[in-house]
Amino acid sequence: MSSFQFPFQTNVYHGKVRDVYTIENDWLVMIASNRISAFDVILPRPIPYKGQVLNQIAAYMLKATRDICPNWLVEVPTPNSAIGKRCTPFKIEMVVRGNVVGHAWRTYSSGKRELCGVTMPEGLKENDFFPTPIITPSTKADAGHDQDISKEEIIANGLASREDWAVLERYTLALFARGKEIAAAQGLILADTKYEFGKIGDTIYLMDEVHTPDSSRYFYADGFEERQASGEKQKQLSKEFVREWLIANNFMGKEGQTVPVMSDEWIDTISQRYIELYEKVIGKKFVPENISEEDTFSIISASIQQLINH
Repeated sequence: MSSFQFPFQTNVYHGKVRDVYTIENDWLVMIASNRISAFDVILPRPIPYKGQVLNQIAAYMLKATRDICPNWLVEVPTPNSAIGKRCTPFKIEMVVRGNVVGHAWRTYSSGKRELCGVTMPEGLKENDFFPTPIITPSTKADAGHDQDISKEEIIANGLASREDWAVLERYTLALFARGKEIAAAQGLILADTKYEFGKIGDTIYLMDEVHTPDSSRYFYADGFEERQASGEKQKQLSKEFVREWLIANNFMGKEGQTVPVMSDEWIDTISQRYIELYEKVIGKKFVPENISEEDTFSIISASIQQLINH
């Protein structure tokens, strides 16, 4: 966990995987750590280069979607940090699904056909495409698990006005379509993801990370149809493999359960999978960068100084 004291700093928040510093209440410095979480629990050992992977994929995707909607990012001073505008966040996550997988499949296979007020069609198999992508929002919990919520409940509870919801919905579907395009160019299918939005004045901004392995699930497109037809497991790029390993070792974040021991080999495997995802999604070789805490602090501090002076 980083513990910097930057110039003009007014607040700090340590999240599950990121440390967020508020600067003069107008700017945020977001440091992507190597921490990894699953089932809302921070696992005991860090994953080498995970912070850099997430930060650089998010920066790449934010730049690649800037024509769709404004976003918070201003600059990326170091491999695992980003500086941007501080928004007032909507207390919801815009989860969008192109395929019936993960939570959607667990809901579907239990016999339910409604998720967050959205009706799912009959006759789907795990990983099948929905006829059109669906938005299944969740509440953004400060602690504990996020909860499914419908569009109607969001508006009724004042989490977003009807007008703001219409913009959030439009941005979400357009961003997902762009994400699918970027993925397809790399031989991948973006199966599901989530977006977070906030406001400055009346303007809605895209915040946080975008299309990263922590917020998204990717399938390999090559052989996808054949695997679906034969009922084979899909090859996917996401951190689902970490969740599957935890489940296989009897851990789902429930009370009384203990996180299984993570060996050096397993840590290295997770790191390599993150790097593989970077290279597949971005289509470029990953260049690991090791910057000391002192250098990180001085580089970010200089960037903050420039922002304030401007």
